[in-house]
Amino acid sequence: MSGKGSSGLKWFVFLLLLVGGGAAAWFYYPHKEEKIQYQTATVKHADIVQVVTATGTLNSVISVQVGSQISGNIKQLFADFNTPVKLGQVVALLDPGTYEAVVNQAAGDLASANATLELAQLNEKRKRDLAGSQAGTQADLDKAVADLHQAEASVKIKQAALQKAQIDLARCTITAPVDGVVISRNVDVGQTVAAAMTAPILFTIAGDLAKMRIEANVSEADIGGVKEGQETTFAVDAFPGRTFRGRVQLVRYAPITVENVVSYVTVIEVDNEKLELRPGMTENVSIVLAEAKGVLAVSNAALRFKPPVAETAAAEPRKPSGQRGSRSAAALAPPSKRTVQLLEGDTLKPVEVELGITDNINTEVKSGLNEGDNVVSGIVPTASSGAPASSPFGASPPGAMPRRGS
Repeated sequence: MSGKGSSGLKWFVFLLLLVGGGAAAWFYYPHKEEKIQYQTATVKHADIVQVVTATGTLNSVISVQVGSQISGNIKQLFADFNTPVKLGQVVALLDPGTYEAVVNQAAGDLASANATLELAQLNEKRKRDLAGSQAGTQADLDKAVADLHQAEASVKIKQAALQKAQIDLARCTITAPVDGVVISRNVDVGQTVAAAMTAPILFTIAGDLAKMRIEANVSEADIGGVKEGQETTFAVDAFPGRTFRGRVQLVRYAPITVENVVSYVTVIEVDNEKLELRPGMTENVSIVLAEAKGVLAVSNAALRFKPPVAETAAAEPRKPSGQRGSRSAAALAPPSKRTVQLLEGDTLKPVEVELGITDNINTEVKSGLNEGDNVVSGIVPTASSGAPASSPFGASPPGAMPRRGS
């Protein structure tokens, strides 16, 4: 019995050592891993346009609010929405009755003042003659002279009152201050307008709608590259699929702060000869900062790719590639250097490249790559991608790196 027991114990110890050795080998020796498949992008020539995007509102270059400086009832209207008007054209008439009465009263006051002036002039002449013949006193002459001056002043006051009354009467006739189109009418016939502290607005007249402008809010992060004269493109919801063009006219210095976000108004001039665009439309504007035609370009996905550490190979210097094509922008974004992964066979090779402008899809390559190079932009997902190898004694912890031999 003791011999059989000793033999069984030996077999048990042997099996235990065998299993332990297998487990140790599983942990400490490399496994056969699934081959990684890479997504690549080919370096090729392309046209790149770097832009800044913003939103803005379309307005006429000249927009005038026509108001009334006097109070009264609207007697007649001679313009309505979309009515084209010329400078000086009558657009509205206030009831002039009250102001005509004021003019007549002021004219009567002036006539009375003139009569008083004539009497004062005759009296002053008489007193002067009497004083010269020693028949009158100097005091009487002085009083006559003072009465004459007072009468002259009264005439001037009455003349000013008449002039003011005539101006108010003339203001009953509202005329267009510019050539343009009426885009807003705020009153109706019979309505009373009261000009107390501010002038009531009767019409809004837009100037020549063939010339319009966009006031776009550009964020402080992007305003540094925006300059006068830059080309712009924009789209409006009214014409889906269409692109309109404009040019930066002015970048205002005054900041606009909304919820701690700082932006600057950029004025863009727009040709609207077909009168398709209307005031108040919202535009999605793209301001062209720089443009490069026919230059080498690499996908931005390749610039963002970070390879597994174990797959990278030693970097080897690459000769800068010659660039063809023209660059039409005066001021381009400063170049930067990045590292991309070049796929040579099954091996990744890091290559440092010098970059130019970007359109957020592709980026200009100034040096480091050649046309036709395949750079890695991602890893092809597989059924087992992201799943760590399983252990005979249980699952590996989440996120554990594959164990490799030393």
